[in-house]
Amino acid sequence: MTAHRIVFANEKGGTGKSTTAIHVAVALAYQGAKVAAVDLDQRQRTLYRYLENRAETEARRGIKLPGARFAVFDGLDTNDLDALCEEIAEGQDFLVIDTPGRDDPFALHAATQADTLVTPMNDSFIDFDLIGQVEGETFKVRKLSFYAETIWEARKRRALATIEQQRRELDWVVVRNRRQYVEARNMRRIEGALKELSQRVGFRIAEGLSERVIYRELFPSGLTLLDKGQLGELGTSHLVARQELRGLLAALRLPTEAAAPRQPALALP
Repeated sequence: MTAHRIVFANEKGGTGKSTTAIHVAVALAYQGAKVAAVDLDQRQRTLYRYLENRAETEARRGIKLPGARFAVFDGLDTNDLDALCEEIAEGQDFLVIDTPGRDDPFALHAATQADTLVTPMNDSFIDFDLIGQVEGETFKVRKLSFYAETIWEARKRRALATIEQQRRELDWVVVRNRRQYVEARNMRRIEGALKELSQRVGFRIAEGLSERVIYRELFPSGLTLLDKGQLGELGTSHLVARQELRGLLAALRLPTEAAAPRQPALALP
């Protein structure tokens, strides 16, 4: 079976995209799935570096952690990207692709080829502008952004391919990260605009991850909130963050049949 492609894409940086991607990848691995990961950001390589740090921690501590086979894309065109994805995803259940937080042709190509497209955003109209523009007085959606129009067209083409070529439909999920610092009235306005736009272009809305220092602290070791046996005693905020991750994974509705029964599934720690 072809690996289910989960693409994390947002043309704006600073939305928690790579943090969300690595935690979803590791969560799937903890559940017994075989996971591959490709980082499209040749400069920052956040996902790649995270998994590289994870491998170094395993070697240094003499332990084995659930993870993913991983690579960074440094090809010249979309054919090179497709070839890398096909190679690294062979025999895997899921392929996680992290994209750069900027306008990038490879990121857009990956997004249109996704089975599950995840667009993390902070709760602000600056981030909302990526997918739609609102009126300044009413906060009603005025028009789709170029990005939203592109994904909408890709979803329509995929719907036809689903019938003709038995491909999966493109499931687009907008994930609301870092909500806890948003003023209540602004939050309601964003919720209303997101709901209106979701009905027009067909994306789903999911709750994401809060802003927490622990995510930045874990990067050098490559550990995640799921590696509780390696983290020492966890505080209340860390436990709440793990609950957020469980909720996000459930909201993504990833296909259980994508994980072949090669090994028993593990419960999320």
